[in-house]
Amino acid sequence: MGSSLCPACASCMGLLCSPRPRPLQNLLLLLWTLLSCGSEVSAQGPGEWTPWGSWTRCSSSCGRGVSVRSRRCIRFPGEEPCSGDSHEYRLCQLPDCSPGAMPFRDLQCALYNGRPVLGDQKTYQWVPFHGAPNQCDLNCLAKGQAFYHSFGRVLDGTPCSPGAQGLCVAGRCLNAGCDGVLGSGALEDRCGRCGGANDSCLFVQRVFRDAGAFAGYWNVTLIPVGARHIRVVQRSRNHLALMGGDGRYVFNGNWAVSPPGTYEAAGTRVVYTRAAGLEETLQAAGPTSQDLLLQVLLREPNPGVQFEFWLPGERYGPFQAQAQVLGWAQRQPQLREVEPQPPQLLDSPMARAPTRAPDPCPPCPDTRGRAHRQLHYCGSDFVFQARVLGSHRQAQETRYEVRILLIYKNHSPLRTREYVWAPGPCPCPPLAPHREYLLAVRRLVSPDGTQDRLLLPHAGYARPWSPAEDSRARLTARRCPG
Repeated sequence: MGSSLCPACASCMGLLCSPRPRPLQNLLLLLWTLLSCGSEVSAQGPGEWTPWGSWTRCSSSCGRGVSVRSRRCIRFPGEEPCSGDSHEYRLCQLPDCSPGAMPFRDLQCALYNGRPVLGDQKTYQWVPFHGAPNQCDLNCLAKGQAFYHSFGRVLDGTPCSPGAQGLCVAGRCLNAGCDGVLGSGALEDRCGRCGGANDSCLFVQRVFRDAGAFAGYWNVTLIPVGARHIRVVQRSRNHLALMGGDGRYVFNGNWAVSPPGTYEAAGTRVVYTRAAGLEETLQAAGPTSQDLLLQVLLREPNPGVQFEFWLPGERYGPFQAQAQVLGWAQRQPQLREVEPQPPQLLDSPMARAPTRAPDPCPPCPDTRGRAHRQLHYCGSDFVFQARVLGSHRQAQETRYEVRILLIYKNHSPLRTREYVWAPGPCPCPPLAPHREYLLAVRRLVSPDGTQDRLLLPHAGYARPWSPAEDSRARLTARRCPG
C-alpha cells in the first residue's frame, strides 16, 4: 500500500536529502515540516507522556520527607492534553532526627526572624501557628504579639500538623498509600498485597463450641505463620489465653489472669481487651512470624469462641495438617460471613443467661436471595466494599461514616471516606461498627441542590463482606441489563 506526503513534507524531504548537508538548516526545516504536516492532518486523541524521570533526593535530611519525579507531555497542534499528573511524589524515610533538632516548619518560620515583612521596619521573631485554615500555608505567629502572618506555602515534605502522618505537597495535605506514593489512595488488601483484590489468601472463620468436660485450658485453634487480621471474641466468665511458639504464654497463662493491654507476640502487636459485660476480644494485624496457639481457660461451660483470620493460600494445607495432629477435626475454610449471635449459656447451676432489655426496633424483613441482590445491585448508583467507622442517629435518620475499600460500581467519583444515610431510627439492615459490608446505595440530591447524599434504602442490599459475597456481587454485575 502506498501513501502520499503533504506538499510541504515532499519539498522538505528533497532538501534534507540534498548532497550538500547543512546541519542547522536541516534542523530548522525538520521542525517546520513537522508543524506544517501536523496542521494538515487532524490529530487523534491526547498527547503522549515521556518516560518518568529519576526520583530526586529526599526533601529532608532526617525523618520523613518527599521525593519527586516528573514527566512531560508531548503533543502536536490539535492534540488534547495528556491525562494524568506531570509530577509524582513519594514518601522517603530517613533516620530519625536528633531530639534537639528544630522541626522543619519551625525552621521555615525562623528564616524571617529579624527581617521586616509587613511594610515597615519593625521586625519580629516568628514561630509556627497551627490555628489557621490551610495547614499547608506557612502561618507564623509573631512572638509576644496577637497576630500571625502567612508567608505562602510551606516547602514540600513539611508535616501537615504536629504528629500527623500527612505531608504537604504543592499546598495540599496528602497521605502516602501502601505504594509509598503520596495521594495515590492505594490500600493493602487482607492478604497484605498493595492494591490487591483479596484473591491470594483464604478467610478462615469458625466458632469453637466444645463445652469442655472439666475446668482448665482447652485448645481452640492454631494461628499459623503468616496469619493476618486476627480477631477472636468470647462472651463468658472464661478467659482467652495465647501461647507463643516457644511454649510460653503471652497472657492469661499458668492460671493467672493478665490485665488487658497490648502484647508483643510472633512479630505483631496483640491487643487484648476485657469489657465489663464479660466480653473478651483479641485482635492483631499480623502477619505472624511464628505459630501461635489460642486456648480458652474454662471456668464455666463454653458458649462459643469465635475466631477469624486471613491465611496465605499456600499455608492452608500445612495449617490443616497441624490442626489434625493436635486433635482437631479437619474442616474446610468458611468462605462466608457469619453474623455473631449472642451466646447462649448452657442450663446449669454454674451458668445463667443474663437478662437483656427488649429491642425497641422490630425485626428486619428477610433480604436474602439472588433476586434481591440483583434488584438492588443493578438499580443502584454505587456498589462498594466499606468498613463502618461509626454511626449517629439524628431525627428520623441514621448516618454511617464509612471508609471505602473497594468500588464495584460508581456513576461518579467517591472519596475514601463517605457518609451513608439510612432512613428511620431503626435502619434495616443495621450496620455494626468496625465491620465490613458490601453496600448498594443510591445518590439522592435535593430539588434545590443543597443536599447530595448516599442513601441506603430500607431493606436494601447490605451484606457482610466475605470472599463468597464478593464472587456473588461480581457475578451479579454481569447479569445487569446493558
